[in-house]
Amino acid sequence: MSSDSSKSARVVTVAAGVETTDRTAPVRDGRHEALDVLIGKWINEGHTVASTDAPSVPILTSDVYEWAPGGFFIVHSAYGKIGDTSVGGVEILGVDGEAYSSTFYDSFGNVHVSRLEIDGDVLRWIGDRTRCTATMTDGGLTQVARHESSTDGVNWTASMNVTLRKVP
Repeated sequence: MSSDSSKSARVVTVAAGVETTDRTAPVRDGRHEALDVLIGKWINEGHTVASTDAPSVPILTSDVYEWAPGGFFIVHSAYGKIGDTSVGGVEILGVDGEAYSSTFYDSFGNVHVSRLEIDGDVLRWIGDRTRCTATMTDGGLTQVARHESSTDGVNWTASMNVTLRKVP
């Protein structure tokens, strides 16, 4: 091992907090590569689902998914409008055992924690009060997403239907 690679290996173990433990440093693998389907810039168009309390309104956002340094986590930034309301937030996605974890910090000060599952071309974000099922189509260039919300975590109501198109 050259002195440069020896120094790099030490930096990795120190950063991971494993220099003096028997824990091994994380290794990027196929679970991380499965998240590549999200990487890129997306335009998100759709509408909220009307309820007895509120009419349907249009949704137009820009979503950017990119790898954080090291390639272990994805940073997702979202900006746009739902009706006349400016919305946005930042999500961090990462491997969590055999599944994935997602934490979304929205522009209203809320934090949404979800589990992400990937099953072929279907991605599911499953949270306590929100969930989304997105189906990848067009060779990974389009996501058709159906969002639901719940006030009690038991009864679910459709909340948004959107289509994300990857920007070339």
